This record gives sequence, C-alpha cells and structure tokens, in this order.
Amino acid sequence: MTQVSAIVITLVVASQMNAQWVKPPTPGVPRMADGKPNLGAPAPRTADGKPDLSGMWLSNLKFNFNLAADLKPDAVPMTPWAQALYNERRSTNSKEDPEAYCLPSGVPRTTAAGGMPNRIVQTPSMVVILHERTIFRQIYLDGRTLKKDAQPTWMGYSTGAWEGDVLVVGTTGFNSQTWLDDSGHPHSEALRVTERYRRPDYGHLFIDITIEDPQAYTRPWTVTEDLRLDADGDLIEYVCNENERDVRHLVGK
Repeated sequence: MTQVSAIVITLVVASQMNAQWVKPPTPGVPRMADGKPNLGAPAPRTADGKPDLSGMWLSNLKFNFNLAADLKPDAVPMTPWAQALYNERRSTNSKEDPEAYCLPSGVPRTTAAGGMPNRIVQTPSMVVILHERTIFRQIYLDGRTLKKDAQPTWMGYSTGAWEGDVLVVGTTGFNSQTWLDDSGHPHSEALRVTERYRRPDYGHLFIDITIEDPQAYTRPWTVTEDLRLDADGDLIEYVCNENERDVRHLVGK
C-alpha cells in the first residue's frame, strides 16, 4: 500500500472503530459531566502500585513519519553506509519500503508512527502490545535474557523492568529488513532500541526512544513520541494483503 492510501484507510478505520460493537461504555473510565473521558484524570495503577499502561493508544497522525523530524541533522549522525542507504531510499520515493509490501514495521516504527492503534495489555510478568496490523510484541518482565545466537526477527525480542513509575524496555535481536520510520532511516542487526514508557495522567502516554546501532550511527540518539488514549475504542481486523493493488504502482523516482 502507498503511504497516502494507508493514511486514508487509517482515517476511515478510525471513524468506524466503534461501529463494530453494540456495547456499554468502557467500565472504570473517569468521565466528565458530558460523558466524555476525562483524559486529565490521574493515571490508573495496578495492585502493586505501578502505573497501568493498559488501554487503546493512538499516536499523533503523521504523514511521511520521520522519527528524527524534530532533531537537528547533526543529532542523527549516520555512518557512511547508513547515509548512502538513506539517500537511496529518499531518491527512489521509498519504493522498497517493507511496510508497503505488507511486511512488519519493526520497532519503534510500529508503535511510534501515526495512524494505526495499539492495545497495551499489562500483567505483572509481561506487557503485550497488540497492533492493528496483526502484529504483536511481548515485553517480558520476568528477568530473562536473550541468547547470543537468537534468530533475528522483524520485531526483535523485548524485556522490561520498572524504574519507579517508568517502564524501561530494551529490544534487540532484529533482522536488518525494517525501517525505523517512513523516511527510511536504516539500521543493522546490531540495533538496540530502548524505550521508556511514562503515563503522567489517564489519557496520555510518552515514549522516550533511544536508538543505538554502531553500524548505522556513530552515537546513540533519542526522541520522544506521545500517544493519546482512545478510551472506548477497539481493535478491528486489518488485512494488508486483502485486495492489494498498490505495489504494482511503486516505481520509484
């Protein structure tokens, strides 16, 4: 699918998200006098006192999402290999974007990019993120570590631990086939993504994202993405390959 088509579909999906069910209002949601969710209410907490990140979350919609859009160019110092690959992707209008071929978006692109919603389900031993593109992440909180010879994957392997009210998630074990964003920032299999999840109130979630990849960048760089709660929303089925007619038109520059 082209990026324009994806944006249009996302807007249609978002408008129909609540039309699939006849259901009562989501229980436990703090509401204002007019019945709308009170997004400024205190963040919920679990039985052990940790912030509860559970909920349906939407990133701010961004066309041609660029993870480094708010940074100065010298804040994302690419190696010669990465710079050449990035320039090639830009010069061909992202013709080889794996997301356009219905492949997984990877981390952090899947959660941070605009449009598609994500449902976070939090338990004491695991945080699960369900993405509407039928992709999932398992963030293990049980102290496990990754084997050195783990099979590289599209979404990597995630483990997390709480630092006060912040959930710190480290993800490694990637293949090199995903892009960090729509703009085409590259990475290698050496990529490590560190995310710090903060829920300051009921309706907002902030993710501080640090990219470390010595093969692609000469030093780590960090951005912050914000998500908003869709208190009464639901995930619906999204099948990228169904009636797909866009790939044949991706001819580049």
